[in-house]
Amino acid sequence: MPRTSLNRADVDVRLAPLADVDARVAARFRRTASARQPVHTCYVPAGKVDADTPRNWGDEALAALDEHAPSAAEFAGIIEVSERRATEVLPRVRDKLRNAPVEDLRIDFEDGYGAPGDEVEDADAERTARVVAEWLRQGAAPGNFGLRVKSFDDPELRARSVRTLDVFLTELLARHGKLPEGFLLTFPKVVDVRQVEAFVEVLELVERTLGLASGSLRFEIQVETTQSIVDTEGRLALPRFIGAGRDRISGLHFGTYDYTAGCGLTAAHQHLAHRACDFARHVMQVSAAGTGIFLSDGSTNVLPVGEAEQVRHGWRTHYGLVRRSLEHGFYQGWDLHPAQLVTRYAAVFAEFRDSAESEAARLAAYVSASGGAVLDEPATARALAASFVRALDNGATDAEEVARMTGVSEPELRELGRV
Repeated sequence: MPRTSLNRADVDVRLAPLADVDARVAARFRRTASARQPVHTCYVPAGKVDADTPRNWGDEALAALDEHAPSAAEFAGIIEVSERRATEVLPRVRDKLRNAPVEDLRIDFEDGYGAPGDEVEDADAERTARVVAEWLRQGAAPGNFGLRVKSFDDPELRARSVRTLDVFLTELLARHGKLPEGFLLTFPKVVDVRQVEAFVEVLELVERTLGLASGSLRFEIQVETTQSIVDTEGRLALPRFIGAGRDRISGLHFGTYDYTAGCGLTAAHQHLAHRACDFARHVMQVSAAGTGIFLSDGSTNVLPVGEAEQVRHGWRTHYGLVRRSLEHGFYQGWDLHPAQLVTRYAAVFAEFRDSAESEAARLAAYVSASGGAVLDEPATARALAASFVRALDNGATDAEEVARMTGVSEPELRELGRV
């Protein structure tokens, strides 16, 4: 036994306060999300949602692709990638648009919808609930879907926001019988933690009244105000928002245009690549790290519509912004028009394939413990595995290709990415 100088009891007294730190860290962090993260969220005004909306988005995207970039060479020229890469990606894009074009859809009762009056909004809330029930009956619902309700920042709209949620859920449960998997709410324009607290209390009331399990109504916060980054007392706001969410918060979604307008930027400079947006996104990343909360980037209003050159410009802009988001660790973003699905999936698939070969070699070396040119840490190995899991989930690759590249089976890969 080596000789020591410190009394063990004295050491224990000094370390004992850290038990409280352990408990707080365990309650907030060391989590991974059990659900699969979609690559995008489509926002559709409630008045325009019908039984065919998800399929129509895919059909419109395919029609745009057939009209403006039917070949890999033409598509490569538009989004400025090699023809080889376009040849690899384009068939997978087409397959995705045919079979599962919309991964996440939000029925919008906020900015994209407006305030048409109580009778109209009541009718739309009831009608869209019936639409969703029919999607579920036919097996045609996107993997994730839900509502964006009106914000709580306007005293005139708070009760209307809650009523819309009440009407929708009452009708949906009457027709479907239970809360469907993948159902999410979007809570916009948050400026104070007390709004989050009030929204959580409303959700608790809804659950008790409708007989739903406690905690079953989950939501994402739209980060689109400056006060959702830095509060009125100069503190970072998002950590307090997350705490007030009581484990109900599934995501933080960036709002490009409200946020940049709030920063005082003119219309010419209101875009996702502005450095003001980078600051907000970095705060979102730090605030959500280790919590299992998904991050989603915002939208671009440069749409691929109109004359051929306008479509090409819209695709180039969207493709570049999606690639930039992916490079910054934002694996989800908003899409506002069906034709944006073309470049959404092209960017997601190309991003994976650009790095797949080198990442597969690093992952194979880590798993086999054979070493290699790069010595990866366990955390990096998890990130490598997670990249392949995302690609499997979104259609960028398949289990056979991944096993051939990495020597790791899909179940092993998912386990490594989750640890």
